[in-house]
Amino acid sequence: MKVSVIPVTPLQQNCSVLVCEKTGKAAVVDPGADLDDIVALIEKLGGTLEKILVTHGHTDHAGGVSLLAKRFGVPIEGPHPDDQFWIERIPLNAPRYGLVGATAFTPDRWLAGGDVVRFGEVALEVRHCPGHTPGHVIFFNREHKLAMVGDVLFQGSIGRTDFPRGDHDTLIRSITTQLWPLGDDVTFIPGHGPLSTFGDERESNPYVADTVLQRAGI
Repeated sequence: MKVSVIPVTPLQQNCSVLVCEKTGKAAVVDPGADLDDIVALIEKLGGTLEKILVTHGHTDHAGGVSLLAKRFGVPIEGPHPDDQFWIERIPLNAPRYGLVGATAFTPDRWLAGGDVVRFGEVALEVRHCPGHTPGHVIFFNREHKLAMVGDVLFQGSIGRTDFPRGDHDTLIRSITTQLWPLGDDVTFIPGHGPLSTFGDERESNPYVADTVLQRAGI
């Protein structure tokens, strides 16, 4: 599987382009905006877009989903249905980020924990990780030990929980019960900023390092 990350929107949200090397089929995770740049990257990688995947409904992650899906006639999968209210707000929130043409959408497939999404011959496991938003999901490729975690976890930080229906305790529980069991050697692509590994974050992240959680009695 070829993997490339392109920051999009003024918030520099990490959009991931994944290409199955056996079939050339591609998936895009969280195309928030800057669609021409995303399409150019797909073409550079030699891929043919088959599917759009969405971690959660915030505008910087999902603002370009509807336009890209219509442009290529491909299905949308994700997020979990608890984020429907965020998706419905996309047209209201887009102007504050200077995003033009961002519209709401209904996924062809809502996702839940335990689901599997596929493009080409690549399989991605779905984990439901609420806390940043109630319907946030992450995508995990076991073969390559790679996770696309949206705004659940960052290098040295965690997702905000001060948005509507965000919850700090729920987010911590999602990280410790849904991400950590995947393995310390898993590399993750966060929604913003540099890549890291779960092992590095368990060692040094000031919010969810093992020592920090132990002191908090978690």
